[in-house]
Amino acid sequence: MAEITITTGQLLYGKVLTPAGIIQEGVVAVSEEAIHYAGEAAWLPEAYAHWPAGNDRTRDGLLIPGFVDVHVHGGDGFDFMYADADALKKITRYHASQGTTTMLATTMTADKKDIDQALSEVHAFRSAPMPFAQLAGVHLEGPFISPKWSGAQNPEHIVPANIEWLEQWEALYPGLIRQVTLAPEGEGALQAITWLRKHGITAALGHTNASFEEIIAAADAGLNQAVHMFNAMTPLHHRKPGAAGAILFDARIRAEIIADGIHVHPAAIAVLSRLKKEGNLLLITDAMSATGLSDGEYTIGDLPVLVRDGVARLKDNPEALAGSTLTMIRGFRYLVQEVGLTLEEASRAASLTPAEALGLERSTGTLEAGKRGDILLLDNELNLHEVWINGRKMAETQIP
Repeated sequence: MAEITITTGQLLYGKVLTPAGIIQEGVVAVSEEAIHYAGEAAWLPEAYAHWPAGNDRTRDGLLIPGFVDVHVHGGDGFDFMYADADALKKITRYHASQGTTTMLATTMTADKKDIDQALSEVHAFRSAPMPFAQLAGVHLEGPFISPKWSGAQNPEHIVPANIEWLEQWEALYPGLIRQVTLAPEGEGALQAITWLRKHGITAALGHTNASFEEIIAAADAGLNQAVHMFNAMTPLHHRKPGAAGAILFDARIRAEIIADGIHVHPAAIAVLSRLKKEGNLLLITDAMSATGLSDGEYTIGDLPVLVRDGVARLKDNPEALAGSTLTMIRGFRYLVQEVGLTLEEASRAASLTPAEALGLERSTGTLEAGKRGDILLLDNELNLHEVWINGRKMAETQIP
């Protein structure tokens, strides 16, 4: 086969966040196929020197990799549980406008037929080119969770871990399910964890009443992630460390965090970030359908939700948070400006670590030659101005 030569693309100038650090006078050479160069503008290879500038050379902006969100339920008025192709397009378009370039469609604890339908819709949507944020697959949050920590999950649909269901879904939609959240202390959970890891699927704990010892045993079986750290799990106590203590203690378990200042205090996020280094911290949104819209009445799965001042709570249980209205750009900004992470640390949590969790680190998560053109342009206050997905810039009218 003859080698394909890329003859044209665009040059994006600014400060460039690379795996080696921030290049102050940098450039990214990108085509619709891939990133071809990311580094010092002075060292730009001659092969790309004739490419036109895709942004203002004089803009004092920061170019970073697109965000990867492994835990998001919906947005722009739509829920992944009940989304057809048009709704999936609108959800992915909205989150792309907020910097998410790759995401997992996250389901809820629900009747099996509803989960079946959600999987079918996402599978069909992925069979054609996706113009906005790329759906890398599905995250099943439940239904194999603890009724003692159901949170905004409908307890009527909670069931023990069912490997037959998992095998059926994997046979129908090979590779579609990328993460499953379960309570590791539940009936059949350890066997399910072993099955998930054997099939390359993230086995995550969440909505769990597990003790410290039960979490360690689950990690021995292959458990490797924890959803929305500190929320819907047994808390840390100095004589009874609980699930939260086990996650902090065990480096085998990655931790998701909702960095919105509502779900977790910034000091707790800071403590978590100091323990979960070297690729063990993931920024997530846990965003629900109201994300991007005004306060009002919505649903998460089949449960009614009231959103007030941007905070989503169950209508019938105001003490229970019902996902969030967070976006990845806001969470990224919060990690840097409120928690005190460096740009490099926040970018790792928002892009590279979740890409690694999905096995996609060779194609996205950093700005490097050979990777997809998933690129964000921020200003000095970390406001988002431009988004490129697969090397194609989103229209300005699509970015609020």
